[in-house]
Amino acid sequence: MTLASTPPLQVVTFSATRRGDPERGPLVRLRPDDAARRLLNEGDLVWVQGPRRQEMATVALDDSLPKGGVAVRDVAGITVSEIIRLVSPERTRRGGSETGDGGRGTGGR
Repeated sequence: MTLASTPPLQVVTFSATRRGDPERGPLVRLRPDDAARRLLNEGDLVWVQGPRRQEMATVALDDSLPKGGVAVRDVAGITVSEIIRLVSPERTRRGGSETGDGGRGTGGR
């Protein structure tokens, strides 16, 4: 799978949690049809690739989001209206073509 087969998504909401919140940590919510297009399931870990960095997050499905839109929680370096891609770590290990770094996770550096 290449970047061309992982269509971009637009961040429509961002939330940050605080210490003591019952649910914390990096999470990306997207529509079930958008997840299926990317071969993702509820609970999968994915690389969230933004314009400045990439970070791992858990996938959650949410029918209330607009098609092509995602809600992110606790993912550093991402803001509302930015374009991101979700890439499965399994796919980067197999080919390495998605990050351009041979699967080393260095983002092509």
